Amino acid sequence: MTIKKMEQSEALEIADRWKYDGEYAFYNMTADPEDYEEIVTAEERGDRYFSVFDGDELTGFFCVEQEGADVEIGLGLRPDLTGRGRGKVFLEEILRFVRENYSFEKIRLDVASFNQRAVKVYERAGFVKTGTAKVSTNDGIYDFTTMELKR
Repeated sequence: MTIKKMEQSEALEIADRWKYDGEYAFYNMTADPEDYEEIVTAEERGDRYFSVFDGDELTGFFCVEQEGADVEIGLGLRPDLTGRGRGKVFLEEILRFVRENYSFEKIRLDVASFNQRAVKVYERAGFVKTGTAKVSTNDGIYDFTTMELKR
């Protein structure tokens, strides 16, 4: 896998063309205007968003936010690749990149609590659940689980 800073064409592909099915449609960028604007606007995206390629194929993305001694990540795997056992390798590549490029004590992420597929992948990578919160997003209030991984 190859990781590089996200380009505008990749941001638009992810935001406009990646469509998840069923309850996972929650992750469609068009479902949340704030998320959509952040990823499609270069100034808002800044240097925090990265594209992940398998060969020439865009397979995922992630963002990294340095918050004091911690790093927060958000990530997404292309819809047709989810639920096929590819999440572990995808996450490991992201964690390798973060470890090589950021200084931190722990990595934190928030995941929609219904997404047990993702929670299991994160737990297998060593993340532990540290809390829950109700978050207003996508025209509703959803339960999210916070997970952390120590360096």
